[in-house]
Amino acid sequence: MTDQPRTEGQAAEPLPEIWTGRARNRIQWVLAAAGAGCMALGIELAVDSPWTSGVIALLMSVIGCVAAGLLMLFGTLAFVHVAVTVDHEALEVRCGHIGVPRRRIPLASVVGAEFVPRVCPRQWGGWGYRWRPEKGTAVIVRRGEGIVLRLGDGRTFTVTVDDAESAVRVIRHRLRLAATGTAAGA
Repeated sequence: MTDQPRTEGQAAEPLPEIWTGRARNRIQWVLAAAGAGCMALGIELAVDSPWTSGVIALLMSVIGCVAAGLLMLFGTLAFVHVAVTVDHEALEVRCGHIGVPRRRIPLASVVGAEFVPRVCPRQWGGWGYRWRPEKGTAVIVRRGEGIVLRLGDGRTFTVTVDDAESAVRVIRHRLRLAATGTAAGA
């Protein structure tokens, strides 16, 4: 059997063995640049400071600028983009250029998948890796379409990704295969 669902009277488009999707947020680069600016200010204060108010005040300013800059820089770069992969075993989400934070959800623990045409960062409290008691967990990198997974333990996981509708189609197909006991690729 192949991974091709059939609809009544017509052949459906074949599903890929491994589905991949991405979402980007170019606005995060502006925030990362602001973080780099804070770090540069802290370094400039440390190296060439005309500060006359004392060493403690200078040290606090340098540490504050560098710490704020690092938090802004790395906190935003981690969510410049997200990569989502769906294979026969799991959905995996990797954030940023180094793939951290990462979340792998086995399809065996998924009971349902929904396409959401509009996910807004405001609904989740902003961009990034989010948790809200009434909504579950999410990786939000931009406004737009996304996937909502209902997990077997009652929790949900949401991720914004381009072409989320086809990802949901692939996930639902894999869940149907698992429910009927059909081996993938058999």
